[in-house]
Amino acid sequence: MEVNTSPFIKPDKGWKIWWQLMRPHTLTAAFVPVFLGTALAVAYTSLRIDLFLAMLIACLLIQAATNMFNEYFDYVRGLDTEKSVGIGGAIVRNGVQPRTVLTMGFSFFAIALLLGIYICANTTWWIAVVGIICMAAGYFYTGGPVPIAYTPFGELTAGFFMGFVIILLSFYIQTGFVSNSSILISVPISILVGSILLANNIRDLDGDKENGRKTLAILVGRQRAIQMLAGMFIVSFAWVAALVVFEVGSPWLLLTFLSIPKAVRATKGFIGKTLPIQMMPAMKATAQTNTIFGLLLSIGICLGYLL
Repeated sequence: MEVNTSPFIKPDKGWKIWWQLMRPHTLTAAFVPVFLGTALAVAYTSLRIDLFLAMLIACLLIQAATNMFNEYFDYVRGLDTEKSVGIGGAIVRNGVQPRTVLTMGFSFFAIALLLGIYICANTTWWIAVVGIICMAAGYFYTGGPVPIAYTPFGELTAGFFMGFVIILLSFYIQTGFVSNSSILISVPISILVGSILLANNIRDLDGDKENGRKTLAILVGRQRAIQMLAGMFIVSFAWVAALVVFEVGSPWLLLTFLSIPKAVRATKGFIGKTLPIQMMPAMKATAQTNTIFGLLLSIGICLGYLL
């Protein structure tokens, strides 16, 4: 397969390709947890905007770098072709040099590391340990001899690191501790972050199966995977209702229920579909559910404190 020998691409469409390379629809999995963790801290302390921005940018860079490693290793393993569906494939379709993509990924990691040093200098150096583990998870998601993306643990890994860990880190750097309520409120977002990966794996099920992957969607089958996706949505909303019933959060958390139609649309969008292109709207709706749910949850938390 031939690839453009130039490390650059045509200026007239360059910015669009670089933007697509970052896979912007996945970036919600990075900024929503940071917003939520920071919103949870409002009740305990005056926010430090510098730490919030450093955390936000670092997480976005780590997510973007993870996407670039995904792009690179999918190309190296022959998973991406010119006929691949989705916004990936900058190497095979747009002539971006593989080494350029890999270098950009590590460059983003380096900037995130510098931001992490700033955060540690203002909080605790134990944050560095957690940050390095998160970066390693991002790299080994598609890199290394046994990529996480090739196993049934992709959703769990994404939900844990991009949901649970980021929320608690964002809360901790503002307050200096972790509360029981912050742990409990992090659960539904962690589930929804994992749902984004599950939706992606449902779409790519046939191609992944041909290439030897053993994703959760492959192991349980398409229909059960769709049922699992619906179940993840249901558990997320039920969890919020339980938080209100047991007075862990205020009734304002029920604002998240406004995102139910988007979750329904995401689930229905997969039913009866077998072609990847047919499932793209459902994938988009899944990511949007996480975004809308997370932002409404953050707003609900702030309103509960203020009113």
